[in-house]
Amino acid sequence: MVVFAGQGDARRSMALLWRASEGERGARSAPGPRPGLSVDVIVDAAIAVADAEGMAALSMRAVGERLGRTAMALYTYVPGKAELVDLMYDRALAELPTRYDLSVGWRAAVTAWVRDLWDFHLRHPWTLQVSHARPVLGPGWFTMSETMMAVLRTTGLDARTLRGLGGTLTHLVRDAARIVAETRLATQETGKGEDEWWYAHAPQLDELVPDFGARFPTLTWMESQRAFDMDDTETPYLVQEATEVFEVGLAIVLDGIEVRIRRAGGDPDH
Repeated sequence: MVVFAGQGDARRSMALLWRASEGERGARSAPGPRPGLSVDVIVDAAIAVADAEGMAALSMRAVGERLGRTAMALYTYVPGKAELVDLMYDRALAELPTRYDLSVGWRAAVTAWVRDLWDFHLRHPWTLQVSHARPVLGPGWFTMSETMMAVLRTTGLDARTLRGLGGTLTHLVRDAARIVAETRLATQETGKGEDEWWYAHAPQLDELVPDFGARFPTLTWMESQRAFDMDDTETPYLVQEATEVFEVGLAIVLDGIEVRIRRAGGDPDH
């Protein structure tokens, strides 16, 4: 399930994101007495619904039920689900730290930022379904981007390279975290556990592809080197694999940054 942000009325969505049309933060977006409700209260409830039940369960009715109100009561504050998704995503991003200790060196600071983003997506897996093809242009999004670029700027690399690095690291985190989130969801959605699925499918290769080793020699060699082995018997295999992909990918990107800094004539340790 992919959700594209910015599908509601552009003017109203942007005004809500930036609270531009309100006398105070969280005020309702249209006249009407709804004591106890506000934009922020509704958005927090929507995030709670998505965290607990996933994006597929999100609706104005579900949020209203969580607040003990009807869906119609919410429309006074938020025009609809499209605008609500934008507000949810941007508000969730506000959880991310905005300051890092840059005195410890760029590598430690970048690593800390990336790990915080990783943890964020695993806390809120529904955020991985909000496509970056249509970014949410709210304060949370811009604050996250500003923080990321401020940390990367300590590498001393040029602005265009920093832009590419930011995208590379963001995609690394999102893609690996998405596998973790989907693996955790798969059992619930399919009714079949990961071990059960593997034991049902993998053995079929021995029977159906007797020349597997000859057809796929590199994969066979990697298996002989135990490249696909995972030590944790309690954690789903693909969760472990995705976590390893994240760790290895991050280390390689950081090593690459050091090489680029040296080529630019800088000090890779600062």
